[in-house]
Amino acid sequence: MKIKSVVAAAIIMAFAISNTYAQVSPGAPTSNQRNKKGIKRGELTKAEAATLRNDRKDLKDEFKEARKDENVTRNERRKIRHDKKHLNRKFSHKKHNKRDRH
Repeated sequence: MKIKSVVAAAIIMAFAISNTYAQVSPGAPTSNQRNKKGIKRGELTKAEAATLRNDRKDLKDEFKEARKDENVTRNERRKIRHDKKHLNRKFSHKKHNKRDRH
């Protein structure tokens, strides 16, 4: 009887934990979603969006290169974080530069 109670409690805990992880918010929108929304609203030109898309691809490539040896060093993390912040600022500047696609 005691073993059944322990097993039942373990199953209940497993379901509770899985439900907790399922409720995590999706977080910030991806850069693709930001670009599409910016174009749709007329805040970004297609050329600006293409530039941002290429910069994002370069950042992904940089991250892949850092992970190749399965050890991302402190300096690599710092550079990737810096480049990511710079890309976000660049997106904001391009979005608010008073150019319309129309």
